[in-house]
Amino acid sequence: MGWRFAVSTLGMPGIPVREAAHTALAHGCEGLELRVHPDEEVHLGLPGPAVDDLRSLLDDQGLAVACLAGYAKVTRPGPDQPVVDELRALIDLADRIGAPAVRVFPGGDGDARPRIEAVLDDLRDAGVRLLVETHDSHPTGATALAVVEPFGDPDLVAVLWDAVHPWRAGEEPAVTREVLGRYLGYFQVKDAVGRDDPTPVPPGEGAIPLDDCGELLRSWSGWVSLEWEKAWYPALAPIDIPLRAAAAWFGRYALPEH
Repeated sequence: MGWRFAVSTLGMPGIPVREAAHTALAHGCEGLELRVHPDEEVHLGLPGPAVDDLRSLLDDQGLAVACLAGYAKVTRPGPDQPVVDELRALIDLADRIGAPAVRVFPGGDGDARPRIEAVLDDLRDAGVRLLVETHDSHPTGATALAVVEPFGDPDLVAVLWDAVHPWRAGEEPAVTREVLGRYLGYFQVKDAVGRDDPTPVPPGEGAIPLDDCGELLRSWSGWVSLEWEKAWYPALAPIDIPLRAAAAWFGRYALPEH
């Protein structure tokens, strides 16, 4: 199916989904990556009618939900049940809103296996894929793969490759791509000042080797989403600026090599 282009609502903090959808469409996106957070319109515990309204809104706009960006931490220290409960809530929301995947974080040195095992049937029943991001305690492709590979089913449990974190941790894109192999389930295009400064900049203006990423991903199919961290860096430029840059990058590399 090739690549499909989306944008995360992390770059539009507090903006209603309707407005975010208009922004996405104006820049050629096929989907929205919806941040699931108490500060946002999409959050855990969202009533059923509100979920139905959002799903209808996006359907009417011709936009897919590329992913739900959740904040569960599958390797955080502590008891399993709160993590399992949060995962189940995310999977249920994904099922109701029509999202094919849920993004989660690692989050520490806890054991992810019993937590993910507890929701495998939920994932299967909902037709939802769990994506563990290259982030925090597991920033590289190799460390994130160690969390998901034991389940042996990349269609059910896979990795979200965030372009910044593996490279800042010393793993070059070619290594990340090779390591992840068939467990690569999603790619977030983003850029940063450098290894010692994670401040986001529009794609192509920083130190992340995004051209290498683009070439390495030509033969891959899946969602490519711009993540612009304006929720965490309020002084960043409005989303339209990095989204134009991301759309240009996407246009250069989206077609498979022949």
